[in-house]
Amino acid sequence: MSSSTTTVTTEVASNSKVRVLFASLVGTTIEFFDFYIYATAAVLIFPHLFFPESSDSAAVLKSLATFAIAFIARPIGAAIFGHLGDRIGRKATLVAALLTMGISTVCIGLLPTYAQIGLAAPLLLALCRLGQGLGLGGEWSGAVLLATENAPEGKRAWYGMFPQLGAPIGFILATGSFLLLNAFMSEQDFMTWGWRIPFISSAVLVLVGLYIRLKLHETPAFQKVLNKQKEVNVPFKEVMTKHLPMLILGTIAAICTFVVFYLTTVFALTWGTTQLGYTRGEFLQLQLVATLCFAAFIPVSAILAEKFGRKTTSIAVCVLSALFGLCFAPLLGSGSPILVFLFLCIGLSIMGLTYGPIGTVLSEIFPISVRYTGSALTFNLAGIFGASFAPYIATKLAESYGLGAVGLYLSLASILSLIAFLLIRETKNDDVNNQI
Repeated sequence: MSSSTTTVTTEVASNSKVRVLFASLVGTTIEFFDFYIYATAAVLIFPHLFFPESSDSAAVLKSLATFAIAFIARPIGAAIFGHLGDRIGRKATLVAALLTMGISTVCIGLLPTYAQIGLAAPLLLALCRLGQGLGLGGEWSGAVLLATENAPEGKRAWYGMFPQLGAPIGFILATGSFLLLNAFMSEQDFMTWGWRIPFISSAVLVLVGLYIRLKLHETPAFQKVLNKQKEVNVPFKEVMTKHLPMLILGTIAAICTFVVFYLTTVFALTWGTTQLGYTRGEFLQLQLVATLCFAAFIPVSAILAEKFGRKTTSIAVCVLSALFGLCFAPLLGSGSPILVFLFLCIGLSIMGLTYGPIGTVLSEIFPISVRYTGSALTFNLAGIFGASFAPYIATKLAESYGLGAVGLYLSLASILSLIAFLLIRETKNDDVNNQI
């Protein structure tokens, strides 16, 4: 027993800080790169290639419906990969989730279009999107746990911020790839085959991620569960029966994060290129630069969460988000490049502030033995309510009642999350990595 324990300790100690943080960052970078290239294509490409027999507006709405499929699949993926993560460990589960997500993305880039195989094309697109969602359901929470369960006391929010940085990096890579294709390729070539390049090239990122993760050992926190043989037989059942209040509160708390992001990116891109007269390249350039605000405010949020607490920081950001909703129509609706750019910068800055601590919050409210399942379910259930149909709902609201209604939609989501954060306990000073 003593020899076995010594061996485990040595292996865990070999997980260097740089390797842990890079491994958590690279996984979410791939995750969000894959997700954003689909989101961009769902607005700009798929309506024409997979739903060509519909009117322009109907084709966009159908394409956005396939975008929503992954969010519906994510809680299923969270339950599957969460079970594996809480039973066999974080490392093996992260590898499996990354492969599921990566293979599905590459397959999208190889799909025949509606003109080639008819109705089977959108059905295959939906199937690949389902695979993306299943993999995404297990990827994010595993990456957050990899960081936070290797973090020293007093730095969990700072470590938990690194996986979140993968979001703006992935967004920059995704948007940048479409901008490069737009600049160096004709519209006809882009619509014929160029759009496939980002999807297929994601295979390179997946291979890099696999190489790094296969060199990791189990997290110290979950190794304690293994050493004490405290694994839960059915983590999903444990979460639903013993931690349901935290599951519900965590889900509502994360809704604001999803709504503010997808309104500022996917919906804004749709509105800007269809109603405001921007070309695809012009609006993507504005979003790309504004994403730097997203990246800059993620570490700021981690510093605030370490100093003032996760709860206090998140409540303050929800207030900011609710106020931003009131500025939605005056800024985005103006059509002015300066005001639209300001809209994107403010929205993505708020996104950085709300997104930075959310991984740490959702992981710390569950004990180690069910943490993978609990955090994955809360985050991905929030994705269903806060993101899956957000672009669709916002488009319908804007068409029927104007942009002011879209802003009120954001404000309402922010207030709901604020109420949830008021009811969640502060975990800043808790010894969460010893709570089995």
